[in-house]
Amino acid sequence: MADAIRVLLVDDHQVVRRGLRTFLEVQDDIEVVGEAADGAEGVAQAEELRPDVVLMDVKMPGMDGVDALRRLRELDNPARVLIVTSFTEQRTVVPALRAGAAGYVYKDVDPDALAGAIRSVYAGHILLQPEVAGVLLSQDEANSPQSRGGSLTEREREVLGLIADGRSNREIARALVLSEKTVKTHVSNILMKLDLADRTQAALWAVRHGLTG
Repeated sequence: MADAIRVLLVDDHQVVRRGLRTFLEVQDDIEVVGEAADGAEGVAQAEELRPDVVLMDVKMPGMDGVDALRRLRELDNPARVLIVTSFTEQRTVVPALRAGAAGYVYKDVDPDALAGAIRSVYAGHILLQPEVAGVLLSQDEANSPQSRGGSLTEREREVLGLIADGRSNREIARALVLSEKTVKTHVSNILMKLDLADRTQAALWAVRHGLTG
C-alpha cells in the first residue's frame, strides 16, 4: 500500500485501539502503522513513524491528547491529528482545536464516516461533527464581536477561504495569481485582524463563518 494514508492510533484503551485497527485495516487506502497508549508514547511514535494522520484520544494518563498536540506542533511534526473521543464538553473541545487538531469526532461515529474523516483531514480539510461545530459557534458568539471579520478585505476573505480548503501559500498564490510573498502578507494580516495564532485557527474561523468553497 505505497499510496495508503499512514495512520497512528493513540488511545489508552487497548480494546478501542484493537477495534479501530480491525476496521481500518480493511480499507484499501488506509494503513495502520503503529499504536500508542498515551500522549508521550504517541508523540514518540509520531516522530519515529511519521504517519500522515494520528487518531488521538483526549483524556489519557500522563500526557493527555491536548498536551501531545502541543508537543507535536512544537516539533513541527506534519501529521494531521484527528481527535476521536467520547468527551463533548466545550472545555475539552476548544483546547484540542486550539492546540492544532485538524478534526474532532466522537467514538460512536459510524465506521465509514470515520474513514471519511481520516481521508478529509489527510486532504487538508478541517473536520468537525455538527455537535462540535455547534459548541464552537456558541463560544464564538459569546466571546467574539460579530463584526470581527468585517475588517477583512475581499482579497483576504478569498485567501482565508483557500486556507480553510487546506491550500498552501504556493497553491493560494497560483489560484489567485499572486506572488507567495503577497499571500504571506495577506495571511499575516488575517491572523492579526482576527486575533488568531495560526493557520489552523484561521481555517476553523473560516469554517464557522461559511467562508469555505
